[in-house]
Amino acid sequence: MLQGLRVVLVETSHPGNIGATARAMKVMGLQHLVLVNPRYFPHPEATALASGAEDILDRAQVTTDLATALQGCHRVYGTSARDRRIQWPVLDAREAALDVVQELTGGQCALVFGRERTGLSNEELDYCQVLVNIPTAELYHSLNLGQAVQVLAYELHMATLAKPADLPAEDSAALLEAPAPKEDMEGFYQHLEQVLRQSGFLQELRATRMMRRLRRLYDRARPSVNEVNILRGILTEIQRWATNSRQKGSG
Repeated sequence: MLQGLRVVLVETSHPGNIGATARAMKVMGLQHLVLVNPRYFPHPEATALASGAEDILDRAQVTTDLATALQGCHRVYGTSARDRRIQWPVLDAREAALDVVQELTGGQCALVFGRERTGLSNEELDYCQVLVNIPTAELYHSLNLGQAVQVLAYELHMATLAKPADLPAEDSAALLEAPAPKEDMEGFYQHLEQVLRQSGFLQELRATRMMRRLRRLYDRARPSVNEVNILRGILTEIQRWATNSRQKGSG
């Protein structure tokens, strides 16, 4: 049930955390590890801490950027412990696990973990539709990366054992067409930003914040591939109209 889920580690500094992640994944039935620009990999410490999960390391995909790591995914979950000025939808570890299991019926998903010290940047969280938080005691909030992966891997395994009634309710209308994969949405966001800048609506002072809000809006809508193509077709026609208007005005 979890074969369509990839665990993505972004710019991991300590190779031991990669090995600990592989072990945590294997004992809970996760198989697909993606490493974005790791500082040290492969590395003997990663192999030592994998302790029986060396096959996860051997199959691990290494990419230079997060966008490549997420290609083909229609739902991306980013782990974060920090408050954000613009709020993403937030689920705790148990809620997120149930949601992931449900979403995997519609295609591939990704669970993204950030750097050991600083986590994920806001720009990286822009790729995520949902934030995942692991509730901790008030006196101390810090979790090691390997521990965080283990907690979520356990919750994911338990979610696969859940009764159908425990899973989030499906929206039957939304299941008619699968949501567009992440690379299609990123292409749309780039196109949308280009048109909004050309129109004068998007000013540099508020561009990042406005685009982040628009991402949240369309992430909630979860358009299909066909719907994204329609939206991009509209943008293309707006650009064509603007170009023709300028040419007529200059003529």
